[in-house]
Amino acid sequence: MAITGPLPDPPGVKLRKEGLTANHPVVLVPGIVTGGLELWEGRQCAEGLLGKRLWGGSFGEFYKRPLCWLEHISLDNETGLDPPGIRVRPVSGLVAADYFARGYFVWAVIIANLAHIGYEENSLHMVAYDWRLSFQNTEVRDQSLSRIKSNIELLVATHGGKKVVVVPHSMGVQYFLHFMKWVEAPAPMGGGGGSDWCAKHIKAVMNVGAPFLGSPKSIALHFSIEVRDIANLRAQAPGFLDKDVFGLQTFKHLMRMFRTWDATFSMVPKGGETIWGGLDWSPEMDSFNVSEKKGKNNSTHNAGQNTKSNVCNTKGVNYGRLLSFGKEWAETHSSKFERADFKNVAKGDKVANSSNCDIWLEYHEMGNKAIKAVADHKVYTAGSILDLLHYVAPKLMARGASHFSYGIADNLDDPKYGHYKYWSNPLETKLPNAPDMEIYSLYGVGLSTERGYIYKVATPSDCHIPFQIDTSVNGDSEDSCLKGGVFSSDGDETVPVISAGFMCSKGWRGKTRFNPSGIRTYIREYNHSPPANLLEGRGTQSGSHVDLLGNFALIEDVLRVAAGASGEDLGGDRVYTDIFKWSERINLQL
Repeated sequence: MAITGPLPDPPGVKLRKEGLTANHPVVLVPGIVTGGLELWEGRQCAEGLLGKRLWGGSFGEFYKRPLCWLEHISLDNETGLDPPGIRVRPVSGLVAADYFARGYFVWAVIIANLAHIGYEENSLHMVAYDWRLSFQNTEVRDQSLSRIKSNIELLVATHGGKKVVVVPHSMGVQYFLHFMKWVEAPAPMGGGGGSDWCAKHIKAVMNVGAPFLGSPKSIALHFSIEVRDIANLRAQAPGFLDKDVFGLQTFKHLMRMFRTWDATFSMVPKGGETIWGGLDWSPEMDSFNVSEKKGKNNSTHNAGQNTKSNVCNTKGVNYGRLLSFGKEWAETHSSKFERADFKNVAKGDKVANSSNCDIWLEYHEMGNKAIKAVADHKVYTAGSILDLLHYVAPKLMARGASHFSYGIADNLDDPKYGHYKYWSNPLETKLPNAPDMEIYSLYGVGLSTERGYIYKVATPSDCHIPFQIDTSVNGDSEDSCLKGGVFSSDGDETVPVISAGFMCSKGWRGKTRFNPSGIRTYIREYNHSPPANLLEGRGTQSGSHVDLLGNFALIEDVLRVAAGASGEDLGGDRVYTDIFKWSERINLQL
């Protein structure tokens, strides 16, 4: 990992010159898909692959034997655990997620900069867990949560009692929220560490690209295995991804695989219409180019930074409609149309050619009337999207609902919230009793980020997925937020600002019912600036969801806290968006 060209010193080099050195041990928590997975038991088709990576690295086996690879990387559709005769396990050590594939860094840049100020494997730990499993099942199958607890205790004990700085990324943020509840909960469901475990062991949690409240992308993936880029590819090459590519029906196999990964349910939007908006409102309405203005910035990182926003004109856009069947229904006031109820429409009149399917998807059990009923409902908000998913995939959602929850707690003292399915939802749990701990939300802004979708009913075909993003739909102006059937808002291309920023700007700010001990929270936004030249590679000022891990300003913030600084030492909040104004529009009892 060479950082070359006419660039400033990497943060680790700069801070070493200032005299900063390794202080608090650091724990890195990777997110979904970024950690390596290797094979420990397989079927006959996987002969010769024992101990080799099936996920991460070169992905060579995918190209050599794609159906075999898909069979082994999928989980059991009934249990969410290993299929019989297959064992795939997470790679351990820093190499588990330093690079996703050859030349594509994930944690490598942060690791190298930590090394510059004196960190090594004795003071730096990468959490290894199978990101496909539901969070609690990582403990049931692999004892991953117990291993995190033991490793943190060892780091603290071998560093003179100095608490750890934890840096989770993406879905790793939710996984670590789950861990903080698990570690203090009594056995057998929890780790039995006691109510003061986090206070004794954690200095700060520096969440990067945090989908605290989920991501609309997860809806599109569960509904049609699409996001913006995939939908555009499908539009440019019609039929290509629906045909037998490498000997498989690509879309259907990918959806079946994705729907066995229970962890993906953690990314479904949380908080319903209270957080994400309703039929005729959303917290981000009536803003324009929200990242273009200069943020509150008490550091020198952004001096001279290109702050031109890539975000569209959001004025008048109602993001509360996460999924609409047609542009008309995305824009028309709710008082001017009626919606048919789909939940009581019987299924079973088989779609044409569905009997030929050898790839099981619950869509093939719906029938034409049920598909039409879904479209006739016209619009889905965060309050009705769960009903939609339960209707089109009841078996899938029954499994997901046993491990995750998406509501807002009325009474956090209700004993039911002691169950693990609530632990990764910050709106249904309390933060630890750790008043000296700090929680940061570090996230990119200034990039077009998926916030809602226009769908259509697809033309029936063999084993088809009946719904598609309608890429022919665009807004009426050049700077419209609606392009190719996708509504965009501000964020890091994956997580909208409202999900990354709300908890630290309002939900946990000060003493609230979600943060009863008053843990201090900080927001640090990093306004995207593309690479100035080829020598910068993916950029040292990127705000993109993964590339943010190579952002020099973010890395410097992490290193300073690891070396002993507090959020106040960093200058407190640094914001470019209207996150505080949007959060105030959210009427949530605190």
